[in-house]
Amino acid sequence: MTITHLTLRRFEAGDTMVLSHIWRAASERAHPFFSQEQLDQQQALVEQVYLPKAETWVALRGAVPLGFIGLLPDAEVAIIGGLFVAPEAQGQGIGRMLVDHARRLKHRLSLEVYETNASARDFYTRLGFRQTGRREVDDSGLPYPLLKLVL
Repeated sequence: MTITHLTLRRFEAGDTMVLSHIWRAASERAHPFFSQEQLDQQQALVEQVYLPKAETWVALRGAVPLGFIGLLPDAEVAIIGGLFVAPEAQGQGIGRMLVDHARRLKHRLSLEVYETNASARDFYTRLGFRQTGRREVDDSGLPYPLLKLVL
């Protein structure tokens, strides 16, 4: 799939380290409340579990990955397990392209976003997501509220 100068393709095992670096840079920017140790632990999970097990799509400019989306199956609606764009490439339509692709594939989407991540919340609102729930702790049991959004 090509949109202007960007292409999308499925994740390949050789993408792991570059996508891990994108995840880390984007996470440090969007989630400053996490300690370096917490980010290290999550990064290991990204590399070893999330990237290989999710249906992951990679956005590239030429041969250079700039972002990715990981989709998790669900009975009623596909879950966006993660959407990350390299900080230097944010604001260029890459996130929108990845979400649009996921929507074409899965039709209905849901996700959780940290309540404190105002830029991500605004991004998803612009795409038409609406809040359907909230929980007080994240998957690790940490006191970082998450909002459930559905499109």
